[in-house]
Amino acid sequence: MSKGEGRKVIVIDMVVEDENSDHESLETQLFFDIMMMVGLKGKERNKEEWANLIFSAGFGNYKIIPILGLRSLIEIYP
Repeated sequence: MSKGEGRKVIVIDMVVEDENSDHESLETQLFFDIMMMVGLKGKERNKEEWANLIFSAGFGNYKIIPILGLRSLIEIYP
C-alpha cells in the first residue's frame, strides 16, 4: 500500500448549514454552537471552516456526508 492509499480519518460532528436548512434546524444548530462556545470554549463549524481546518492540517481532500439528523460524517483523506 503506497503512502495514503486507502487511508482516511473519519469524524462525526455537526456541520452548520447556512443554506438548505429549515428555520428550526438552523435554530438548533446555532443553539449547539452557543453551547460549545460557553461550555467547552469550542465552536461548531460550517463547510468552509471545516475545509480550512482540514487543509491547514495538511490533508489533501475531504467529503462531508449528512447523516444522523444534525450530524455529518466527514471523511478526510491524506
